[in-house]
Amino acid sequence: MQSTDIGHPDYFHKVVDCQWACPAHTPVPEYIRLIADGRYADAYMINWKSNVFPGVLGRTCDRPCEPACRRGRVEETAGHTPEPVAICRLKRVAADYKGDVSARMPDAPAQRNGKRVVCVGAGPASLTVARDLAAIGYEVVVYDGESRAGGFIRTQIPRFRLPESVIDEEIGYILGLGVEFRSGQRIDSMKDLLAQGFDAIFVGCGAPRGRDLDIPGRREAAAQIHIGIDWLASVSFGHVHRVGRRVIVLGGGNTAMDCCRSARRLGGEHVTVVVRSGFEEMKASPWEKEDAMHEGIPIRNFLVPVAFLHSEGRLTGMQFQQVRPQVDAQGRRQLLPTGEPDIEIDCDEVLIAVGQENAFPWIERDAGIEFDRWGLPKLDEQTLQSTHPKVFFGGDAAFGPKNIIWAVAHGHEAAVSIDRMLNGENLRERPIPAPLLVSQKMGIHEWSYDNDITTAARNKVPWAPLEHTLNNIKAEVELGFDPQLAWKEAQRCLNCDVQTVFTLNKCIECDACVDICPMDCISFTANGPEAELRTRLTAPAQNRSQDLYVADGLKTGRAMVKDEDLCLHCGLCAERCPTGAWDMQKFFLEMVHAGPGCRTGEGVRRAA
Repeated sequence: MQSTDIGHPDYFHKVVDCQWACPAHTPVPEYIRLIADGRYADAYMINWKSNVFPGVLGRTCDRPCEPACRRGRVEETAGHTPEPVAICRLKRVAADYKGDVSARMPDAPAQRNGKRVVCVGAGPASLTVARDLAAIGYEVVVYDGESRAGGFIRTQIPRFRLPESVIDEEIGYILGLGVEFRSGQRIDSMKDLLAQGFDAIFVGCGAPRGRDLDIPGRREAAAQIHIGIDWLASVSFGHVHRVGRRVIVLGGGNTAMDCCRSARRLGGEHVTVVVRSGFEEMKASPWEKEDAMHEGIPIRNFLVPVAFLHSEGRLTGMQFQQVRPQVDAQGRRQLLPTGEPDIEIDCDEVLIAVGQENAFPWIERDAGIEFDRWGLPKLDEQTLQSTHPKVFFGGDAAFGPKNIIWAVAHGHEAAVSIDRMLNGENLRERPIPAPLLVSQKMGIHEWSYDNDITTAARNKVPWAPLEHTLNNIKAEVELGFDPQLAWKEAQRCLNCDVQTVFTLNKCIECDACVDICPMDCISFTANGPEAELRTRLTAPAQNRSQDLYVADGLKTGRAMVKDEDLCLHCGLCAERCPTGAWDMQKFFLEMVHAGPGCRTGEGVRRAA
C-alpha cells in the first residue's frame, strides 16, 4: 500500500465518523467539548454555521451521526450494548443554555451586490439558501403560501416535540439578515416567476402531497379518513381540536408517529398504529417508536389494508389481511398471505401516513425544466441545477422526502452553485474545505484535551410526566439534559477529531506504541496489498469502509499500519513514544459555503 496522504481533506474527515455522516458535516466533537466546558454559546454558533437550526435539530434531527458514532462500534466490540453518544440531545443543550447570541449573528450587509434570488417555499432548504446568500450581499426573496416561515418544520412537527418559540427564534436570525419574506403568497406559475427577472430561482417547496389509499370504502367513509400530513397541518394551525375515541394510523414512518401521538392528545383513547412490514423495518426513527409506545400506543405489524368498513356513510372500522415476510431465490423480500382469516379493527377515524409525493402542478412542462417518470425534476445531483440553468431544487422537492438535515445540506450546496453561477464560475467545480491540524501537546505527558475513556452508559433524557403531556398538545415531552447530565454525556465522546499523527523519520521502531495500545490497532509489519495486509495486523482490520493509516519506508523496511476503525483516540501511543513520532493533533474541517471562498483562486476541485 502507498503511504497515506493525511493532507487530503477527506482522510481524517472520514475518521471523524459523526461529522462524515452528517449531511451538513457539523464538527461534532468540537462542539461537544465546548458543551463540556460550559461554553454553550460557542457550541451553538459552531452548529449555526453548519446546520443553521441547532435548536430545531436538537429536538427533531434524524441523527445520521449517531449510528456512525465510533462509541457504538467500540462498545459492541467489547461485548457491551452499543450506545452512541447522544449527539442530538447535546446539540439541544447548546441551544437551551446559549443565552442571547443575537450580537454574534452577522449583520445584514449595508450594500447589496445587485443580484436577486428568489426561493419558493419557506422550509429549511430555502431558508438555508437565504441565510447563506443574504449574508454575502444577495437580495433574497422568499415566497410561501403560509403566513409564517418554516415549511414543514412549522406545519408537520407537533409542538410537543418542537415548541414554536424555538422555530421563531431560529427563523428570525435568518430573516434578520435582510431576507424579504412574502407570506401568504403561493407561486402558481414558474413561467410567470421566470418573467420577473430574478437572477436565480431556488425551489424548496417540499413534498406537499400525502399518498392516499384507494381501497374499498375510501369514498363512502371519506369524512372520517384524513391524509396524515394535511391533518397535522390542521392541528398545527388550530383547525382540528378533537378526534374520535378510536383511531387507526396507517404507516410506519415519523409522520405516522406524529399522527398517533397527536391523536392521543386530542381525545383518542384507543389509538393503534398499523404497518404492512415488520416492526424493525419501519421507517420511523427508533426513538419515535419508543416514544409512541411509552404513551401507550400499540404498533401492529404485518397487516395489509383491505377495506374501510362503514355503515350509513360513517366509518366503523378497517379490514386487514395478515401477511408474513419471505425472501425469494433472488434475495427479494415479499409479503405473502398467511392464509389466516382477515382481521377487523374498530375505529372512528383513520389517519393515512403511508408516504409523501412531490407535486409541481405550478411548473409548466414547457418552462424548460425536465422531469423524470416519477415526477421529480432532473437535476445535477451535486450542483442541484435543473435543466433550466437558472432554476435549482433542494430538500424534499429535489429527490423526494428525507429530513431537515438533508434539506440544510441541499441548501448549502445550492447556495454555492448559485453564487458560482452568478460570478461566472463553473458549477461543476466545488470548493475544497481546508483541513487544519493543530498539536494538542502541552508538555511531555500533557495534552490540551481530556483523553480519559469513560465506561459510562448513555444517559437518559428526562421526560415530562405523562399525565401532563397527554393532556396538553403543546407541552414538550422531552425536557432535555441539564448542564450536569450534559457534562456526563459529553465525557462519553471519544474525541475522534483529535488524530494520531505519525512522523516516519522520528520512529526508532521500539514498538512501545504497539505494547501500550488498548485496542491492538497499531502494527509494524511488511507492506503488501490491502486485502492481504488487513488479515495479518495485530488485530485483523475487518471494516473496509474505514481506511488504514500507512507509513511505509521505516529503516527496517517495515511499514507502520494503523487501523483507524478500532482507534479510541486515547493518546496512549503518543504518551508512550520516546521520540515524539506519535502526536495528537486536533483536526478541524470547516466546510466552504457560498462567498469568496467558494470561487476560483480560493481552492476548488472538479467534481467527479
